[in-house]
Amino acid sequence: MTNRVALVTNVTEYAGAPAVAALLAQGCRVLGHDPSFGEANARAVAEAATPGLYAASSQEPEDLVAEVIDRFGRLDALISNDTHPAARVRIEEASAEDYRSALEALMVTPFRLASAAARVMKDQRSGAMVFITSALPLHPYAGFSIYASARAGAGCLAQTLARELAPFGIPVNAVAPNFLYSETYYPKAQWQDDPKYVQRLKELVPMQRLGRPEEIGALIAFLASGASDFVTGQIIPFTGGWP
Repeated sequence: MTNRVALVTNVTEYAGAPAVAALLAQGCRVLGHDPSFGEANARAVAEAATPGLYAASSQEPEDLVAEVIDRFGRLDALISNDTHPAARVRIEEASAEDYRSALEALMVTPFRLASAAARVMKDQRSGAMVFITSALPLHPYAGFSIYASARAGAGCLAQTLARELAPFGIPVNAVAPNFLYSETYYPKAQWQDDPKYVQRLKELVPMQRLGRPEEIGALIAFLASGASDFVTGQIIPFTGGWP
């Protein structure tokens, strides 16, 4: 189906830009969210830099879904590209507020987006949801109890929603990266330019490199394309063979 409509969150961070690029290359119309897009000038700059992208003025999850429907009349793909600092902190040094903040960004926000999108997609009897989570729950490191458990919860949310929404023809999957190049988590100055970290990559990752943005973009676009709807309820590691 051409002219599919996709909503992508946090387009300037993590897997946002590669998801937008791959969806646009598929012929999708893309409404992109970013915290900076509350400013009209930031929206104009983003749209000029990425032809075909429509920059959303809304910030709240429910308002974003309403905006995409007001603009395009339908929603075929939700890409919940959720980010939060992956801080290493001992549990006795972390606060309950630290945990609440992570849960809000990594679990509550995608839940709200999925809830609003499900109403639209169930009426359409079609659509796809892709949550961008993390592979850290596969092999949690000490000190990441907050980040890893919040990411694990988002993965479980995707799997549960997949079963709930399957009768309506709506696949739900999660893509779980680790060692994906992004300035959000694996910045170039450290992980590509510093010989110490380049060597560390070779020791940790069987592919011996960071994942490329265009690679994760292609995977996200495939899951959102409507060509893979029998694939649902999966948490797909994007890790170069790690752990």
